[in-house]
Amino acid sequence: MFHYTVETEKTVDEAVHAVEEACAKRKFGVLWQLDIPTKLLEKGIHFDQSYRVLEVCNPDITKKALIHNQQAGHFLPCKIVVYTDVKTGKTKIGLSRPTALFALMEDEHLLSIAKEVESALIHALDEAKD
Repeated sequence: MFHYTVETEKTVDEAVHAVEEACAKRKFGVLWQLDIPTKLLEKGIHFDQSYRVLEVCNPDITKKALIHNQQAGHFLPCKIVVYTDVKTGKTKIGLSRPTALFALMEDEHLLSIAKEVESALIHALDEAKD
């Protein structure tokens, strides 16, 4: 599966804050946050679902990956989504699995780095949901 997703009773805002804190404990910073409904509204498009995209990065791991293979940048930074599920009304927190993306490069060293990142981020999402 290309993603790892958890469900929480938190609001989207609460979940985003919890993700930021859980990532920071693992030395991942949020580089950028996209509020999709707000951005679409700027273009005159109404989207009635709370949906955020966070791009997260651990600088030390990023440097290690890019020194090994500059094409790793195609998959950086990692994306985490936080949104309200339209079917259940629950908040979901999801991660694109770095191992799924980096497997496309057929580079075992990069895949081992991706496993390290994925493990840390899965733990962060599990912590953030509680």
